[in-house]
Amino acid sequence: MSSKWLFANAFLLEFGSLLSLLDGSASLLAALIFCLMHGAACLCLTAGMWPFLPRRYRQPLPWSGLFLFSLAFFIPVLGVLGVALAVFPALYFPRRQVSDVWKQTAIPELPFRASEPDMRSMMSAGGLHDVLRHALNPNKRLSAILATRRMSSREAIPILKLALKDPADDVRLLAYSMLDAQESGINLKIKNLLADLHAAPAEQRALLNASLAQHYWELVYLGLAQGSVLEHMLQCAREHIEKAVGERSAAEDWLLCGRIALEQQRLMAAQEAFAQAEALGMDVSQVASYRAEVAFICRRFDEVPGWLAQLNPEDRQRLPFSALARYWQCP
Repeated sequence: MSSKWLFANAFLLEFGSLLSLLDGSASLLAALIFCLMHGAACLCLTAGMWPFLPRRYRQPLPWSGLFLFSLAFFIPVLGVLGVALAVFPALYFPRRQVSDVWKQTAIPELPFRASEPDMRSMMSAGGLHDVLRHALNPNKRLSAILATRRMSSREAIPILKLALKDPADDVRLLAYSMLDAQESGINLKIKNLLADLHAAPAEQRALLNASLAQHYWELVYLGLAQGSVLEHMLQCAREHIEKAVGERSAAEDWLLCGRIALEQQRLMAAQEAFAQAEALGMDVSQVASYRAEVAFICRRFDEVPGWLAQLNPEDRQRLPFSALARYWQCP
């Protein structure tokens, strides 16, 4: 059935319904005739107009058609005309489309040469601490933890320990796994060395004891041992290094012996060990910082500038020695 025929019938029926009211008759039959003709007009208007609606407005059936029929039917005089005047201008004169607010651009070409990353900013301990404390995005905190793989273990472990307090499970688990990997690796080396020590000949025991002391000290130095475990590790390192220096004369062994004694606050033993390391040929610049620390703890402050002055010029320019050297060398 043609839509034009439906529209024509709708207007003719609506016009006829209005004429039935104007004949002056107030009978029930006249009201019934008006309702039938008005309903038929609304039905023809709905059937003719529904195919012209946009696809998204045709669904769901039958509610879209019933909505048009209700608008026209419940406004007896102006319903059909009002719906037609409201719908047809919108269909034939749609609103002007707003131009796109974004501009499509082509994918830029890769640079001729890759830019060099700033390693100082990537491995800045202070910067990573700030990211872990203040970054709201967990992915940024994960990136900060992964950046510690480019740092020395001594600098990375405090950052990983801070990450163990992170509210995000992924951040905590990653930090724990990286800490556990470092500790497990050192413990595995200690286990293997202890097994080798029991079956080693006498001439190899000094080397194995020195290696064991070095690994025990590494757990302490990296901060992987705390509390009673820390005391146990220091005692194990002391026992093995004392066995090593009793069987061979090596300046490196005496230096480690002095560092362990200094950590245990055995100042006299530390001072004697450092002096023995110097006597065996170790350069004074390698023990100067430890000798200065012993002098400071023993309150021999007049000796501190002299020991700091014997550091290598490069070491005196690095933290923390640069600030210490400036302070103690002030007139």
